[in-house]
Amino acid sequence: MKKPIIIGIAGGSASGKSSIANEIYEYFKHEHTIKIIRLDDYYKDQSHLTMEQRVKTNYDHPLAFDMDLLVKHLDLLKSNQSIEKPIYDFTVHNRSLQVEVINPRDVFILEGLFVLNEVQIRERCDILIYVDTDADIRFIRRLKRDMQERGRSLESVCNQYLQTVRPMHEQFVEPSKKYAHIIIPEGSSNQVAVDLLITKISSIVS
Repeated sequence: MKKPIIIGIAGGSASGKSSIANEIYEYFKHEHTIKIIRLDDYYKDQSHLTMEQRVKTNYDHPLAFDMDLLVKHLDLLKSNQSIEKPIYDFTVHNRSLQVEVINPRDVFILEGLFVLNEVQIRERCDILIYVDTDADIRFIRRLKRDMQERGRSLESVCNQYLQTVRPMHEQFVEPSKKYAHIIIPEGSSNQVAVDLLITKISSIVS
């Protein structure tokens, strides 16, 4: 069995990373086995913390993630071995008791804030993509998402954005753009860039 292709997709919060990942998935799912892996599932286990302490965690900092486990899992997937991926439960700010078994695939899409920030992750990806979307658009998307899907208040979303999301983006996420092979402005709405990306992936996979 040939070595799988790993595509890393990074970008700011609500930049359109998931939309790009889903477009790639939909295109290739009929011809190749493909799987999306979300960095968010690799938030560290916080069972030792109270709920009050978990809420105060800075989830927009690289140290909030178990990068060692992710690197280990990427190596296993590269070797065509299965993994037991954690599943993060945002309602309790902790890992679920459930895991997801992921078997070998032709293509893996790794999507998350710090995919390009971590050198060990970059080294294990065949294609590195940065989704570059204006800050005001990202904030509006995040505001609508968190209020509608996660039951957050307007004040809490704004406070988190100002206290952690924006400064962490400027410190870690934005600088990682320089490592990208491909930069896609405005996410999946940039259909020309998406089509070029799919063409490039097709040439590698085939």
